Amino acid sequence: MIADNEETLVAHLDALRSTIIHCLVAVAILFVPAFFAAPYCIDFLTSGLELHYFHPMEVFVLQMKMAFVLSVAVAFPYVARQVWLFMLPALYERERKFIRSIVFFSSVLFIGGVAFCLLVCFPMVVQFGMQFATDGIVATIGISQVVSMALWLSIAFGLMFQFPLVTYGLVKSGIVEYATVCNKRPYVLVGVLVLAAVLTPPDVVSQLVLAVPTYLLFELGLLCARRYKK
Repeated sequence: MIADNEETLVAHLDALRSTIIHCLVAVAILFVPAFFAAPYCIDFLTSGLELHYFHPMEVFVLQMKMAFVLSVAVAFPYVARQVWLFMLPALYERERKFIRSIVFFSSVLFIGGVAFCLLVCFPMVVQFGMQFATDGIVATIGISQVVSMALWLSIAFGLMFQFPLVTYGLVKSGIVEYATVCNKRPYVLVGVLVLAAVLTPPDVVSQLVLAVPTYLLFELGLLCARRYKK
C-alpha cells in the first residue's frame, strides 16, 4: 500500500515536472520573436514622449523585460491548457467541461485586461502626470520608468480582469453561496480598491481606472452565477 502511494506521488511529481518544462519551453521559444518585436512595443508605449536613459545597457535590459512579458502573454493560453491537462485526470466529466471553459475565458479576459491597460489606462496616467509640468518644472523621465510602469500595469490589469471567473467559479463549485456573495458586496468593493492601490502607482487616476472595471466585472460574474443558479 505504501509502495503504491509512493508510485502515485512520483507519477504526479513527474507529470508536474513535465507540465512546468512544457510551459518554460513555450515561453523560451516565443522569447526569440518577442525580443525582435520588443523595440516596436517600446516605441508604441513611448510615442510622443521625450525620454532618457542613464546607463549604456539600460535599453537592452528593458528590451529583455519587454520580450519576457510579451512571450508570457502570448503563451498564456498554452500555459493554461497545460495546467488544465495536468489537472484533467483528477476531475469528473462535468468538472472537465467547466475547467475547459474557464481556461478559454481566462485567456480572453487576460488579453482584454492588457489591451485595456495599454490603450486606455496607461495613456491616461501619462497625460495626467505630464500636466504638472510648468515653465520652471521640466520633467526628465527615464525610459525604464515609463516602460516598467506600463508592463507592471499590464500584468495587474490582466490578473484583476479574472474577477468574474473567480466569482462565477466560487458560486458554481458550491464553495460559497450566491446570496453570501451578494451580501458581501461592500467588502468586495473595499478589497478591489485596496488591490488597485497596491498594484498601481500612487495616483488616484490609475487606481480608479483599474478598480472601476474590476468591480463591474465582478458584478458581471455575479450576474452569470445568478443565471446559473436559476
